[in-house]
Amino acid sequence: MTNHKPRWLRYLPVSLRNRVEHRSNLQAILSNTGWLFADKALRMGVGLFVGVWVARYLGPEQFGLWNFAIAFAGMFGAFATLGLDGIVIRELVKNPERQHELLGTAFTLRLVGAAIAIMLVLIAIALMHADEPLTLWLVALSAAGFIFQSVNVIDFYFQAKVQSKYTVFAANIAFTLITIVKVVLLVSAAPLILFAWAGLGEAALTSLFLLFAYKMNHYNFRDWRYDNSVARELLKESWPLIFAGVAVSLCMRIDQVMLGAMLGRGEVGLYSVALRLSEVWYVIPSIIVASVTPAISNAHTYSYDLYKLRLQQLFNNLVKIAYLVAIPMTFLADFLVHLLYGESYGNAGAILAVHIWAAVFVFLGVASTPWTMNEKTMKVALYQTMLGASINILLNLYLIPRYGGVGAAVATALSQCLCVWVSNYFFKVNRPLFWMQTNAIFLGLVNVKK
Repeated sequence: MTNHKPRWLRYLPVSLRNRVEHRSNLQAILSNTGWLFADKALRMGVGLFVGVWVARYLGPEQFGLWNFAIAFAGMFGAFATLGLDGIVIRELVKNPERQHELLGTAFTLRLVGAAIAIMLVLIAIALMHADEPLTLWLVALSAAGFIFQSVNVIDFYFQAKVQSKYTVFAANIAFTLITIVKVVLLVSAAPLILFAWAGLGEAALTSLFLLFAYKMNHYNFRDWRYDNSVARELLKESWPLIFAGVAVSLCMRIDQVMLGAMLGRGEVGLYSVALRLSEVWYVIPSIIVASVTPAISNAHTYSYDLYKLRLQQLFNNLVKIAYLVAIPMTFLADFLVHLLYGESYGNAGAILAVHIWAAVFVFLGVASTPWTMNEKTMKVALYQTMLGASINILLNLYLIPRYGGVGAAVATALSQCLCVWVSNYFFKVNRPLFWMQTNAIFLGLVNVKK
């Protein structure tokens, strides 16, 4: 019986094909990564074009208001996801026979978490902006998407099987349909609130198509089972990640909320444009880590040396990619902002030139996920992210009134550096991680302790 080989192998150079064609696990990782990159390439291309059009159409004030609403709701997103992603994927890899109870329990937990998150969002925004009905609606619509994200537990199954092409199909069909809707809204000069409804529609359609993809793989979500013991097992591990997720959300989004409170929505609009061009690159580590995590988790079970080697290779490669992004973006920031968004967003160039350097540590942070899951250092991750969030808020309080959006970008980069990298040295269990990250940051040029 011969193994089925993917068609893309025939297009590789002979030397590379010889290294890959007899390694089925590597082929699966490369195929999975390719599908995810194809997904993000479409979103980066078409999405950026339409996103620029929307930003130009709305202008800094309204675009800033919309992004303020998204950021405000996003700060509560960790209560909806419950930090279950990596844990459930790990368990599906190690115990595939528990698929129905793991997915069913994770779905139920995330549905309850989504309801709690929406309630918290609505209470918080009502207390702060009760006299601004448009702001209330925009925040509510942004938070409503949490409900549909509960279905995304199906993606855990596809990630565990290294078959993300099905998730890509589901997400891209929804994305394409909603992109067409947004173009219609732009052409018809629609009000801001309809763009927020379109965003909610994309979340709903993605969930629907994910359910269809799951059924196409001969599974039915009706087979899912909720199990109290599994729920306790998952939450026992994930509770530190819930609060860590809240802290991460604060690190990533509090700058927009504080800018809006201190300097107005127009400054949020400028900052949001810089964020779009900076954070668009964050999909790269997510894609790569999602594809290699099963292989790293498997290595952890039978060879600790191989496990650390694979982690070091992951860190090295992602840091190199981050440098390849950050260095040219620093010098091209002003040009890109003026070219894409126009004169009204011109001041966003300086923000982008600073914020892009947070990517180095964001990439390292995402790459550290397999370590956190396999070494079960969730509590350490909680302490680190709480530290990072606290530092970010304090730096924002000092820097935003003095330097505006540039100050917020500096606060983000510094807090990411301290939270993701430096703090690992002070936790004994994470010190090996610190040395691996340090080797990667200095490109192996500095001989550091391992």
